[in-house]
Amino acid sequence: MINTGKLAGYTIFITGASRGIGKSIALKAAKDGANIVIAAKTAEPHPKLPGTIYTAAEEIEQAGGKALPCIVDVRNETQVVSAVENAVKKFGGIDIVINNASAISLTGTESTDMKKYDLMNNINTRGTFLVTVVSILRSKTCLPYLKKSKNPHIVNISPPLSMKPVWFKNHVAYTIAKYGMSMCALGMAEEFKNSGIAVNTVWPRTAIYTAAVAMLSGAESSNYSRKPEIMGDAVYALICKDSKSVTGQFLIDEEILRNEGITDFTDYACNPENKGNLMLDFFVDENIKTGSQDYTLHKATQKDLQGANKSDEKIAQIFEVIRANLNSDLVNKTGAIFQFNVKGNEAGTWFLDLKTGQGSAGRGEPSQSPDATLTMDSDNFFAMFSGKLKPTSAFVLGKLRISGDLQKAMKLEKLMNLLKSKL
Repeated sequence: MINTGKLAGYTIFITGASRGIGKSIALKAAKDGANIVIAAKTAEPHPKLPGTIYTAAEEIEQAGGKALPCIVDVRNETQVVSAVENAVKKFGGIDIVINNASAISLTGTESTDMKKYDLMNNINTRGTFLVTVVSILRSKTCLPYLKKSKNPHIVNISPPLSMKPVWFKNHVAYTIAKYGMSMCALGMAEEFKNSGIAVNTVWPRTAIYTAAVAMLSGAESSNYSRKPEIMGDAVYALICKDSKSVTGQFLIDEEILRNEGITDFTDYACNPENKGNLMLDFFVDENIKTGSQDYTLHKATQKDLQGANKSDEKIAQIFEVIRANLNSDLVNKTGAIFQFNVKGNEAGTWFLDLKTGQGSAGRGEPSQSPDATLTMDSDNFFAMFSGKLKPTSAFVLGKLRISGDLQKAMKLEKLMNLLKSKL
């Protein structure tokens, strides 16, 4: 996506802009000479996540923009008001607001305590509302400045609204929080239409590889992900449009860029050689269809993999291969114990200890309490370990239930990648 210079001199207020998607949007706009307000919490370096509001400001200035780093927790009204006032004082107004800051916990209802629930809803939904409108009582809002802009936009990095139960049943608290951002866009688009303010959402079609994703699921997930730059380009294309021409839409990054004439997305893939095997993101209804196709493919190739007379030995075969590939390096990198509750044709309980010695695996429960317990049907279990069904897709579609440490459960993907060529 080539820069056009249309955002030169515009002031863009971006939450969560110290890294990841937020920073990618900031850098893209900075190339036009835009003023970027970096509203994020990270003033001091995080031990596992690179980047602060100050390092992001340096990159923005180097890219050609002007930067104002502001320490902002979007849950804190005082900090939001202060950042808006400082932005207006420095740049004279605010033209565009990007609500990017977000919190995630993919836990079921029983595993979601109120601290997690409040964190997600206070950052995602309430934070979006607060940053946009701040406080009617104080009359210190982004809104009056947006109304004065020549081309005002509000963009929420949130998903299209879909009432399919699959997007709720495994992580209803997170879904409520993210859908709250989209509902803000839906209502505000109509509310502010007569003021010429465009309000839309943008969501990635595929998984986006950021430092936070790497920390949660490991570097291997980059093979199935795109770079944050695709979101930067998509949001840039949107906010360059006349605000009166597009509002109240739930947009997907790839669709935006296709409408701009971009048809080759190879360079956006973290691993260009794997561009045709990317993982679809949450809340993309296409994911439901793809998950079904993956499963159908697995069923069609089952006889080739094992033979018609051995269909009842799939799980045992998996654990034979697992045991043959256990080693201290795998144990050191994983450091977790897993329990698998398998249902269906091969119902039973299995364990995988990747925390002790050289590792161990087999039938029954582990000798120590598991860090994560995974429950799924035997057919889906084999499909996942043989590479026909991605773990994230299985989780999103309800084919896999996880209790315990979700972060450690996601580390199993490395083992699955190792095994799929051996099954």
